[in-house]
Amino acid sequence: MNQLAIKELLYKIADDQLILGHRNSEWTGVGPTLEEDIAFSSMAQDKVGQSLAFYKLLHNMGENDPDTVAFMRNAEQFHNCQLVELPSGEYDFSLIRHFLFDFAESARFRRLSESSVKDIADVANKLKGEIKYHTMHANIWIKKLGNATDESIERLQSALNYAFPYALGIFEKSPFETDLIENGVFVGEAQLQEEWLEEVQNVINQTQLILPTVTDEEIKYGGRIGKHTNHLQPLLTEMSEVFKIDPTAEW
Repeated sequence: MNQLAIKELLYKIADDQLILGHRNSEWTGVGPTLEEDIAFSSMAQDKVGQSLAFYKLLHNMGENDPDTVAFMRNAEQFHNCQLVELPSGEYDFSLIRHFLFDFAESARFRRLSESSVKDIADVANKLKGEIKYHTMHANIWIKKLGNATDESIERLQSALNYAFPYALGIFEKSPFETDLIENGVFVGEAQLQEEWLEEVQNVINQTQLILPTVTDEEIKYGGRIGKHTNHLQPLLTEMSEVFKIDPTAEW
């Protein structure tokens, strides 16, 4: 099996989790309610922990240790989708991003738990239990606010219209897509996107929201190959500030 194919798969998963974990942590202390403050902080902690699990798999394959990989790369070396690096904005956007991304990750971990690579399957099988609670949280709040006041519906719809082209970028195909599929490592991004769309549409159908129509030209691809928005590098600089003071320090 092509080791580069597996590494590319692991990097994009780990980088997604790390970056969104940091974005979610920005709600700590400023959430719209105490409940949501705690919820986003908890999900942020989970995502950083999930990223560590995949960075450890990469380390076992000969890549640098997790701290070095997480804190010593520049933006163009990251494989995360552009959706996760966007600023947290208002709660409506963060909630929509949480909904779209975590339903994608739920499907991804479910499929990876069937991977022919045992180490990947074992990690995914463990983490799909964690992500279940994330999707439950998103499901509750999207239905609640998507059927509430005119303002809440309008704000969520606006956030959904903005975020959806970025969310489709989650499923940017790997250059090793054929290898991954033929070797049973992963079902592929096209299959994953199809399953995700069905689940997302099912939730949206239970609200007054409408899933936007997006052309291929509007989809925000590029993150998987190091093409990012201007928001990622400042985020990485902030994340790595303490580590770079003394990379050899033990915490």
